[in-house]
Amino acid sequence: MSISFRLDGKVALVTGASRGLGAGIAEALKEAGAIVVGTSRDPESANRVAKRLQSLPVVMDVTDIPSVRAGVDRTASEFGRLDILVNNAGVNIPQGVFDVDEQSWDSVMDTNLKGAFFAAQAAARHMVDCGESGRIINIASQAGVVGIEERSAYGASKGGMVALTRVLAIELAQHQITVNAVAPTFVATELTRSTLEDPTWRQRVLSRIPLGNVGEVEDVAAATVYLASSAAALVTGHTLLVDGGWTAW
Repeated sequence: MSISFRLDGKVALVTGASRGLGAGIAEALKEAGAIVVGTSRDPESANRVAKRLQSLPVVMDVTDIPSVRAGVDRTASEFGRLDILVNNAGVNIPQGVFDVDEQSWDSVMDTNLKGAFFAAQAAARHMVDCGESGRIINIASQAGVVGIEERSAYGASKGGMVALTRVLAIELAQHQITVNAVAPTFVATELTRSTLEDPTWRQRVLSRIPLGNVGEVEDVAAATVYLASSAAALVTGHTLLVDGGWTAW
């Protein structure tokens, strides 16, 4: 039996690919052989991403549903197919329970959950039209599985993403489209730098991770490549925790 994690000939779309997890995931998919399109809200950034990936520049704001549909459609039209969608674009606005305001709540929900659903809907339509198996991978968070203080909106959005993953997996299974999620712990990126550079917060985080260290972008990228590959053909509706054991307590 031959097991392969290669993605040669596959077309992948990664939302929010200009930096951090999105950039790392896009690079990993490309290294595995896929044609990768990475999106960004900013045109200049989208052009830089396209140059880095040697691919198509796609400007997409995941809070703007017409923009989401246009970006997915453009990718599928340019390459004649769409095999893999990675819903990575996300935002976190840490706030205590009494400080959460409506605008912040809506921003987190619209980006992390609403945008992910409509991107998946648009991508799945093309996958069905293509008539071959597809892969949808949602970048969730351990905050969608366990409670983390000052992250009520974020945790709710990621918990919704975990539930959404299961529902989409059931509905799309008849089309041989798998839907899974990757749920990382705190990962060292520029977006988490302020949190992890706070000695109190860093100690609080590390004390909850049995393996004793925060995640790296490569950890999440590797899990994503696995779920995108034929090696995960029978895996669907699953949330793969990449958390160093945080949720094992």
